[in-house]
Amino acid sequence: MKKYSNTFKLLLLSGVIQLAIISCVDLDEAPKSFISTDQFFKTQADAIAAVNAIYFRLNATGQTPYHILFSTGMDMMSDDVQPGPGATNADVRSQSVLSHSSTGLRVREIWQQHYDAINRANIAIDKIPAVEMDATLRNRLVMEAKFLRALYYFNLVRLYGDVPLVVHETTSLSPEALYVERTPAEQVYQQIIQDLTDAHGLPNDTFGASGPKYTAADAGRATGGAARSLLAKVYLTRYDYVNAIAKSAEVIDGTFGYGLFADYAQVFLPANKNGIEHIFSAQFEANADSHGNNQAMRSAPTGIPGLNGNFAEQPMPGIYELYSVKDKRRDVSFITSIISPANGQTYQLTVKDPATGQIKPNPHFNKWWDPAQAGNLGQSAANVPILRFSDVLLIHAEAVNEQQGPTAAAYASYNKVRRRAGLDNLTPGLTQAQFRDSLRLDRRLEFVFEYSRWFDLIRYKPLTGPDAYLIKSLKAAGKNNVQPKHYLYPIPQQEIDNNPKLQGKQNPGW
Repeated sequence: MKKYSNTFKLLLLSGVIQLAIISCVDLDEAPKSFISTDQFFKTQADAIAAVNAIYFRLNATGQTPYHILFSTGMDMMSDDVQPGPGATNADVRSQSVLSHSSTGLRVREIWQQHYDAINRANIAIDKIPAVEMDATLRNRLVMEAKFLRALYYFNLVRLYGDVPLVVHETTSLSPEALYVERTPAEQVYQQIIQDLTDAHGLPNDTFGASGPKYTAADAGRATGGAARSLLAKVYLTRYDYVNAIAKSAEVIDGTFGYGLFADYAQVFLPANKNGIEHIFSAQFEANADSHGNNQAMRSAPTGIPGLNGNFAEQPMPGIYELYSVKDKRRDVSFITSIISPANGQTYQLTVKDPATGQIKPNPHFNKWWDPAQAGNLGQSAANVPILRFSDVLLIHAEAVNEQQGPTAAAYASYNKVRRRAGLDNLTPGLTQAQFRDSLRLDRRLEFVFEYSRWFDLIRYKPLTGPDAYLIKSLKAAGKNNVQPKHYLYPIPQQEIDNNPKLQGKQNPGW
């Protein structure tokens, strides 16, 4: 959808029925005035607004999951991103070197914002079926809510492990209703799989697909192709390679019309948003109730006339150098010079090497740059891709290699991504391990600064031992505080304090 509506009246209700596991609030058991769900869900417009409110949680103004929060609260822990000079929050800087704790602000915000979104989804799923409205639209809205609930739970279970599984509206303030214990991750995954399977019936994008389609006005909503693509990623994360192969192949070989942009730069330009490669994205607009992508400002340099960058997100040393000079992705993902929108002069971005004293390039991330908003980068209209077609191709290649070795099918999917990057095809003859290592590198280069690297680091095998991928990678990047406990976030201490059923149930090591 082009713009997420924030007119959902149930926002007034959320302070009354919010789960105890979500936030610490003083509840008035006899509130003087609020809109109940029964009062709200009367019309088709109400149902649409309810689902729009679930989307809005993806990237609402401020730090929300796909709008900065996954950078400051997750990717800065990785070997790709570090706090720049503009990142002055002590909590963020602590987390970036893995010195955070269960009381950390970002640890708590990710938990709370995801459960707020799940709460909205549960209300919509429970209430919309009873609304008198167009039956096709009613079914579609429920499927959209299930897709979004699956996405939010998928993030939670990957980051926190066993988490409370709540799939219905909370209608009581009794302890039995409010306090929910942690649910085994396997059961959470089964709910995710069920929700995404239910969402297969969603319409598809306006390009190429057969069957029900969205109109251009609904570009950006969850689709049947997005449900299948996310399910493929779920299967890959669970090491269910057979189903990951089948589901990703269903997207690649189906009639959805997805493809790669010919030029990697086209992926991120606002003019091309919701195009053939964009399976599902968080939507941003310039000057639309201040709903621009502020990540553009946070990654831009300071001190350039007419440019309001604050350089809060900085590439980790060495990531820029991982790209070969022929890799077209490098000079799209990073810049080492910039033209001032005020005076037209070109400014080189450099830094003194502390070891040698020499002046060298100082790369800055560039993916969320909006040429139309050079003087007001906080209003970038660049979307944040959550699922791209290149991701599905690499999911397919990885799953095939892990299940069968580097077959022709694995090479075919992988090489489509490499060719678009300007790299040579990989030729048959690699071992399974060599293919795996090459693909892992290309995933890193393809999705740098797209909130992807941490999720890869914590799922790549081996998970234990001296060659544990997470431990080895972060130590190589100089993040020596990394420990096995960092495969999972701590359960926020505030949630443990508020919920008796979480007490004594902290993740190991925290």
